[in-house]
Amino acid sequence: MSSPSAGASQVQGGAAAHEVAGVVTKASPRPVPDTVNRLTEMVEGKGIKVFAVIDHSGEAEHVGLQLRDTKLVVFGSPKAGTPVMVAAPLTALDLPLKILVWDDDGQTRVSYTAPETLAARYDLSDELVAALAVIGPLTDALVRP
Repeated sequence: MSSPSAGASQVQGGAAAHEVAGVVTKASPRPVPDTVNRLTEMVEGKGIKVFAVIDHSGEAEHVGLQLRDTKLVVFGSPKAGTPVMVAAPLTALDLPLKILVWDDDGQTRVSYTAPETLAARYDLSDELVAALAVIGPLTDALVRP
């Protein structure tokens, strides 16, 4: 497995106040809606299924509450995820993959659980964690200007 260690947190482009062990956070140069649209287009363009976009802030607004713009994109590939779940059934708690796109006082952030964290949590082989590692390069491309 590659670094960081399962307990490590990566923050790129700030968000230090929101560091959580095992969660990678990157800054996006686009507003939340544009980042979500770009993400879903990129995922679908790779032939990966977008299962859902959960609008946490929109749902909060429906019940009279306020929440910063917060969307969760749930996506995956049964070809990649099924072998992981066969080897470790509890990975279904974390799969399909998820990327949180959220507003942090005007800066859009993109956050996800590091594949290394999932590997450590479920004792996954390097081969299995490689199936989940697409999330790193995908989010790197997503946050490029």
